[in-house]
Amino acid sequence: MIQRKPAPVVTRLPTAAAKLFVLDTNVLMHDPTSLFRFEEHDVYIPMATLEELDNNKKGMSDAARNARQASRYLDEIVSGAQHDIAEGIPLEAHGGKTATGRLFLQTEAINGDLPARLASGKADNQIIGVVKHLQEVHPRRDVILVSKDINMRIKARALGFAAEDYYNDKVLEDTDLLYTGVRELPHDFWDKHGREMESWQQGGQTYYRVRGPLCPGFLVNEFLYFEADKPFYAQAKEVSGKTAILQTLRDYMHQRHSVWGITARNREQNFALNLLMNPDIDFVTLLGQAGTGKTLLTLAAGLQQTLEHKIYSEIIMTRVTVPVGEDIGFLPGTEEEKMYPWMGALEDNLDVLNKTDDEAGEWGRAATRDLIRSRIKVKSLNFMRGRTFINKYLIIDEAQNLTPKQMKTLITRAGPGTKVVCLGNIAQIDTPYLTEGSSGLTYVVDRMKGWSHSGHVTLTRGERSRLADHAAEAL
Repeated sequence: MIQRKPAPVVTRLPTAAAKLFVLDTNVLMHDPTSLFRFEEHDVYIPMATLEELDNNKKGMSDAARNARQASRYLDEIVSGAQHDIAEGIPLEAHGGKTATGRLFLQTEAINGDLPARLASGKADNQIIGVVKHLQEVHPRRDVILVSKDINMRIKARALGFAAEDYYNDKVLEDTDLLYTGVRELPHDFWDKHGREMESWQQGGQTYYRVRGPLCPGFLVNEFLYFEADKPFYAQAKEVSGKTAILQTLRDYMHQRHSVWGITARNREQNFALNLLMNPDIDFVTLLGQAGTGKTLLTLAAGLQQTLEHKIYSEIIMTRVTVPVGEDIGFLPGTEEEKMYPWMGALEDNLDVLNKTDDEAGEWGRAATRDLIRSRIKVKSLNFMRGRTFINKYLIIDEAQNLTPKQMKTLITRAGPGTKVVCLGNIAQIDTPYLTEGSSGLTYVVDRMKGWSHSGHVTLTRGERSRLADHAAEAL
């Protein structure tokens, strides 16, 4: 145990620079690879953590799977150890080059004297007792409790011990820094970037090759604009050093470029339709609060490309079934019938899209509605693993409720000719333990930015009604 043999630790770290992180069970059940995420610092696993892992390993939930995986990692590390467990087992051989610290396991009973008010039988309090004991044995080292449990961190801090959340799963600490896909250009942009400008036309689009100090900061498929007497809207298509190629956009705000009868009502909707209607873009993410038009634009573009342009064979729509209030229990019927109560957004938007053709008449609209419904499939996330979608237009609604792992599972279902569109609002997360920083939607926006076949737009202006806009601000 560390407390019996502190000498190897002191010898290895004369300045006590490496911290000692004591892991709570919920950290391992949240991310089994957390064992290898502490770089040069040491990791300590109390016996209470191992007991809780054992108690939570049964079942098919993500938490149970993660508990089993964490146990496998620990077994692999301990069974292959060349060192005495009490002196710490090097993690470098198991977790890649980044984990250069050591793993310590509790090898003997620790009687940490905690206040009498804390129940000694509770696993959380046993772990806090271990932290107290380690702090006394290693006064020169920073001993830090890492837990996803807020109340446990509060208890530890109240007793004077250092406690932290597990941050490695967070893509961004501040979601205000999340990539928006849109950049406003300064009004002197052409003065600084237009001296050696080249322009040409190709496929009905105008291209500009510009050079200047702002170009290295552009990302591929990022939208650039400035509002003036003659507004300029473009998309960065290539970026190389201080040189960038900009492509002008199709104006979907004009009626002649309407998509299934829908025109863009603002600048960001115009940008979104340029992504959705571009067959060269395989992956699109749209963020925005309620009423910004995410679902309507996506469905309109999907119907246009499926029924008229014949690019995709059908539209598949799915979403996470997380209730906002109390769950209403089991639903009768087939997979599609069970999913339909969750697909109110789909029905509402189809009603809007079906009314765009004024000349069709009642019979024509009824025939169109039947045709549309035959081409839109509603699927549950539960049956996605192992599938491959070929030439499909896949819409993932309410994507902010997905974990990064679930998001990866869904996006990797895409076969040749499939377009994946993720919609969501990271301010409305209903899944327990997911935050704005750790949501799967935040994860894919950050990881996919700058790829030549993906694009992202954050929609900012609500277009639902004056009541909805005012409620979004005032409430």
